[in-house]
Amino acid sequence: MTFDVITPRSLDEALDALASDGNTVPLAGGTDLMVSLDAGSIRPCTFLNLQDLRELRPALDHGSSLRLGALTTYRDVRVSPVRREFPMLALAAREVGSLAIQSRGTWAGNIINASPAADGVPALMAYDAEIELASKSGRRRVPLSRFYRGYKQMDRRLDELVVAIHIPVPARGWIEYYRKVGARRFQAISKTLLAARVLFGPDQIVSDIRMVFASVAPCTLRAVQTENLIRGRQLSPALIAECAEAIQDEIHPIDDIRSSEAYRRRVTSNLVLDFLTTSLG
Repeated sequence: MTFDVITPRSLDEALDALASDGNTVPLAGGTDLMVSLDAGSIRPCTFLNLQDLRELRPALDHGSSLRLGALTTYRDVRVSPVRREFPMLALAAREVGSLAIQSRGTWAGNIINASPAADGVPALMAYDAEIELASKSGRRRVPLSRFYRGYKQMDRRLDELVVAIHIPVPARGWIEYYRKVGARRFQAISKTLLAARVLFGPDQIVSDIRMVFASVAPCTLRAVQTENLIRGRQLSPALIAECAEAIQDEIHPIDDIRSSEAYRRRVTSNLVLDFLTTSLG
């Protein structure tokens, strides 16, 4: 099996290549693609090498929002001062594979790989990230929470390329939570994962909340129903227990080689309990 590689000199040239051939696959860090290539699950195609495109170079610019260029790696975030304003990003980056993977893998690649077990996507989604897509016909932004339509199904055309990720700078007062459960502490695919944050008003009233899960549905899941159950109400032990039960109606875990449906359901409820209880404390 043979593969061709194109190395464009500009973003326009890259978009021309995507527009002219629907069998062209963007290649950035390659940490996900190389696994699929080694497994023989990639059909013959033309790889579009993005590494030389200055328009996509790592960028962590922020004023009212943080912009991650499409070639921004996990390590770029771990060593950047932005980790102080976006601590969940640094926690997620630490969970992604080895140091070598963190130095090559990109946040944009984690999104486009569309794994339901992705470590980076839940944190981005909990921060209300938007994806900027470019094509020959123009640019558009898509909220990450509405980007996935099912397993490996995305709101992205074959001629579109992720050029940046935009994240609004959080207001003061949000309490954040990131917890991954795997077979071991590091370098393991999650059995279940919760990236969440909550903002309280007076008297422990929940002003706003985000709860995003991995490995319990066909794609990264924002638990909108459970969020709506708690938003605007006073957080109490009874409400926390109600939410831990309600999450079972939103998740759709499966049995696989990493875990069982029953285990994922039990631990996911425990993560909800832990998040809300520690936030209340």
